[in-house]
Amino acid sequence: MTSTYWDSGRAGLENEFVDILEERRCSSDLGLAFKTFSPIPYKGAPSCSTAELNKAVLESQYLRYVAKEIAAETGQSVEEVREEAVGILEEMSQNLQLGFIRLMAFTLSKVLKRLFTSIYVNMEGLNMLQQAVQESPVILMPNHRSYVDFLVISYVLFTSDIPLPVIAAGIPLAGMKMVGEILRRSGAFFIRRAIGSDKLYWAVLSEYVKTIVKNGFAPVEFYVEGLRSRTLKSLIPKLGMMHMVVEPYFKGEVYDVTLVPISISYDRVLEESLLAHELLGIPKPKESTMGLLKASKVLQEDYGCMHVNFGRPMSVRQLCQGKINRCQYNLIPRDLPLKPSAETQACVSWLAHLMVRIQEEGSLTSPWSLMACLLLQAPTTALTEEGLLWHQLTEKTLWLRKLALEFGARLNWPAGQASDSDVMSSTVDLHGSIVHRKAGRVYLVQEEQPERRRPIKPEDDVMRTAAAVLMLASYRNQCLHVFLRPAMLATAMHVTKSTQRDELAAFFCFLQDVFSNEFIFIPGKSSQDFEEACFLLKKSGAVHISQQEVTVSDAGREVLSFLQALLQPFIDSYQVMFRYLCEDGVNVCSEKHFLPAVRNLATKLILSGELHTYEALSSDTQKNVLSALRRLETVTKLRATEQNEFRVNKAAVRRIDDILSGKIPPQMLQTTPDAKL
Repeated sequence: MTSTYWDSGRAGLENEFVDILEERRCSSDLGLAFKTFSPIPYKGAPSCSTAELNKAVLESQYLRYVAKEIAAETGQSVEEVREEAVGILEEMSQNLQLGFIRLMAFTLSKVLKRLFTSIYVNMEGLNMLQQAVQESPVILMPNHRSYVDFLVISYVLFTSDIPLPVIAAGIPLAGMKMVGEILRRSGAFFIRRAIGSDKLYWAVLSEYVKTIVKNGFAPVEFYVEGLRSRTLKSLIPKLGMMHMVVEPYFKGEVYDVTLVPISISYDRVLEESLLAHELLGIPKPKESTMGLLKASKVLQEDYGCMHVNFGRPMSVRQLCQGKINRCQYNLIPRDLPLKPSAETQACVSWLAHLMVRIQEEGSLTSPWSLMACLLLQAPTTALTEEGLLWHQLTEKTLWLRKLALEFGARLNWPAGQASDSDVMSSTVDLHGSIVHRKAGRVYLVQEEQPERRRPIKPEDDVMRTAAAVLMLASYRNQCLHVFLRPAMLATAMHVTKSTQRDELAAFFCFLQDVFSNEFIFIPGKSSQDFEEACFLLKKSGAVHISQQEVTVSDAGREVLSFLQALLQPFIDSYQVMFRYLCEDGVNVCSEKHFLPAVRNLATKLILSGELHTYEALSSDTQKNVLSALRRLETVTKLRATEQNEFRVNKAAVRRIDDILSGKIPPQMLQTTPDAKL
């Protein structure tokens, strides 16, 4: 069955999505599990068992050299260090076995058919991947939004006779009884969350990954974002694994490495409530087999459709042409450690950010994501008390669909199967855990308070509402990348009240600087991003553009108002953090105390009516602000402290706040000597 939807084809693939569950509903799952599996491997790959792979890692010149270095530094014997390396590798390594893959395929078929109406896969991307794995080592790079991501790629590849990947996973999964071992034998290798400065662990991990890539043992799958996104928004990429998978090319140990960005999109995410509560400071349940069995009630829910979009395979050799001088790697033997140069680090960072941007552009925007954008722009009291008129919401959603298409979005909007009204009705029904319809109005669903002897505090009501708002915000975040750059320009026009292109460009770059830990911007592309924003606003008819000016058209006020309101919760949230940091008595702060203190301040401001966004209560936003201020050197980490303490430069924080508020005119941004802003 082919999925029909509105699609601009922006990422360059003429996509035809096929529902892989349709065949599963018509044929035997046991037949799938025992099907003939004969993938064509990478042409240069010798047949290699897991034991042989581990032996090659332990006997590598690189690990021998590092073991001698550590022995000399610590006073241990080389043998003791090597024994420690053996233990690390045993804890880490995968043990991919076809029998367990067959078990996984059988089990997943049952589970996925219960969870999802359809799982659509773009066949052209899959066919290109099938060709790519035969020609060079392949790195699969999916986004990470749900635990379901973890094995769904392996499931798709198994059904399509493509070599199965080894998958980087967090070490807590290895500790789950039985499940951990099943995952290990399904290709998972396990990485500790906090490696820090453990030199031996880094050496074993990097040599393990690089050996898999060099030998073509299997495709490597890892999440470049590092973690599952609790906000369903792309995370700033982590560079450790990225560097490991491309280093064999940099050192000339392989001719090329192929990167395959994969965009996984959900109509509804299994963990939506859990993620929202985590953001409000409620600890994530420990991964355990018992927890998994208790979570089996999710099988009774409907999660709509899932789309798996395999992007165009991309050559590292071609991508890095002119960006890195590989001659530096000829100066010392390949087997010796080499600290990456600034040029190498910049190249790896650029590659990682590029992959996440391609993941964003390959993702599909659902009707619910558009509706969430609009629901969040209504006053919270309208959602919780009066309700929002259904006909107004549907009219505005159709308006937003048109704008999203003009901005190049890939829309997962069923065409020809049902009327627009039916599509939106079924979408709201699917998300009955967040909103419900009653008497022609839409209301936010709030958790029922458990029975208590003491009266309910106003703060408890804030948290109840916040959980529902953060769930809604997570679905808005799924399509934020579509509107982000035009929204930044709309915000620049709103805050500066300027029409001068150079002044708007300066404020646009300032916003990028402040929000570079919140949104994905490819390094060095600020001017292109600004030009893209101008182009899209002009294309939508919202602005007139000349060489010197950007002016609002008569029809553009609705578009600009929507876009500016889309970004406002982030600006308001950041300003709450700035306000806290500038309070008397806050000269040094630790992350441990910062998060609850900011949450308390935001709660008070919400209760007083001064703050209108509940997103300021999100711990991820709070951490992003700290990271941004550290990057801008307005807070600096104090050395030799156990609690990660930071010194606050209040004048610099106030200056950022004043620019965001429009108190400092844009002309000052162009003339200021402050290199960071």
